[in-house]
Amino acid sequence: MARLMPLSDITTQHSDVLGTEFHDPTGQTAYGMNGDKIGTIRGALAEPETGKIRYLLVDVGGWFSSKEVVVPVGMSSFDGDEVHFTNLTKEQVSDMREYRMGEEYGDEAQASDERVLRAANKDMQIDESQYASKAGYRDDDAMYRTPEKLRLLEERLMVNKDRFVAGSVQVGKRVETHQENVNVDLMREEVVIERHAVTDAQAVDGAVLGTDSKTMKIDLEAERANVSKQAFVTEEVTVGKREVRDSQTVTETVGREVLEVTKSGDVRLDADGKPMMDDKNRKV
Repeated sequence: MARLMPLSDITTQHSDVLGTEFHDPTGQTAYGMNGDKIGTIRGALAEPETGKIRYLLVDVGGWFSSKEVVVPVGMSSFDGDEVHFTNLTKEQVSDMREYRMGEEYGDEAQASDERVLRAANKDMQIDESQYASKAGYRDDDAMYRTPEKLRLLEERLMVNKDRFVAGSVQVGKRVETHQENVNVDLMREEVVIERHAVTDAQAVDGAVLGTDSKTMKIDLEAERANVSKQAFVTEEVTVGKREVRDSQTVTETVGREVLEVTKSGDVRLDADGKPMMDDKNRKV
């Protein structure tokens, strides 16, 4: 059988073989028969000459507390970040040899595991008499054929939010004036002159008219309004912020890829776009 290397070593030491377009399943979640979650893909073994992945290194901690096994890549199918082994059972894994990361996966271990897996999968069984001559990683062997996927993509709107200054408010004070009238009661003094007639007039000796002229001065007092102003607190203002939520509808055009099948000749397809088979499993 061809020599195999961990895919991680090929990516670092032989990047010229892989280029930039290759699939590394390391870290993807692994599922077994009936959708049982069995563990994680720890890595892969590939041919250093071609970069073709032949085995997946599977940590089956979901079935066993601590065990890693090597599963041929042809038994897997990929779905996003998931790897499914639809024909792999717990009983098979129990009979498989335990693999330790970094060790060489020799011919004896490969043959032993292969017999366990082929025995339980009718589509992958071969004649034992021809096993030695057919052993190896052939592309026509379903057990080692790398799964191919045609991914149909669709665009989805991804809406993110960022914060920006939508406006600002300045809060201050200004003086606003108006005329105000206040009624004030004021006191003032007035002169009161009283005149009384003398009925028993008497003569004034030596008096000469015009010579004794006297003037009386009387001060009159009054109140006047003295206006002053005093400031009083009439209102207290507290300034803060609060969040309110509005709903906004955004519109954008998105596209998606749809399967397009081109037929040539007399070919009938089923609903999934696959060639239909007759009772003898021949394409029609």
